[in-house]
Amino acid sequence: MKIKFTILGSGYSLGVPRADGHWGKCNPKNKKNFRTRCSSIIQSEIKNILIDTSPDLRQQLINNKIKKIDCALFSHIHGDQIHGINDLRVFSLNQNEKIPVYADKKTGKYLKNNFSYCFKDSPGYGAILKLNFLKKNITFKKNNKSISIKSIPVQHGKILSQSFIINKSCGYVSDANKIFNKDLNFFKNLKYLVIDCLRFKKHPSHFCFDEIIKINKLIKPKKTILTNMNNEMDYNYLSQILPKNIVPGYDGMSFYI
Repeated sequence: MKIKFTILGSGYSLGVPRADGHWGKCNPKNKKNFRTRCSSIIQSEIKNILIDTSPDLRQQLINNKIKKIDCALFSHIHGDQIHGINDLRVFSLNQNEKIPVYADKKTGKYLKNNFSYCFKDSPGYGAILKLNFLKKNITFKKNNKSISIKSIPVQHGKILSQSFIINKSCGYVSDANKIFNKDLNFFKNLKYLVIDCLRFKKHPSHFCFDEIIKINKLIKPKKTILTNMNNEMDYNYLSQILPKNIVPGYDGMSFYI
């Protein structure tokens, strides 16, 4: 069974360019420097599983011709991963059912408090989502085939964010500045590791360039792909200075797990 992973958005919380049109050090002539806020999708014959609902989700789904979303996973409470949640409505309407979403307790509480209309019927509008607690391990099955997703809390500044490992092959760590030592073995020798790399200078909530180089040497994925990059992280410049098995991600980048 083919499982396709697509990075829908590879940019940091302000996107590249920012709303004021500022590109920073990124060359605007390179389309791979155009970065929307972080979301990803796992596609297979079993389910289409969305990870986070970026504020740019609508355009991401149009650009990648995504016609169906079966469920969504949320990594944490920050707006650049959540505030496109209303764009799930069309999929609920198309499928005539509530879309299951999965979140940890803190994120689930935030979702219900701030987007209550998504989960509770109101006059003229039915609920579009069903909230489920994000367990450590989730398995989706169909026709004797399965997708397993392991959620692992990582440090993201003053809060925890969820990272995900799909079929023990692909890791997705969109927002983090630390992977806890007790969990490092889960990330070792993956086929792909998609990971936060905000900028060159150290940051209190995100991995920086030098930290990713160290992590890559420690856990040795076959390929490391950078995401959540700001507007100083020019695609061509990164491609020239990174080790061979590390590449900058870009919006629409996809691969098979």
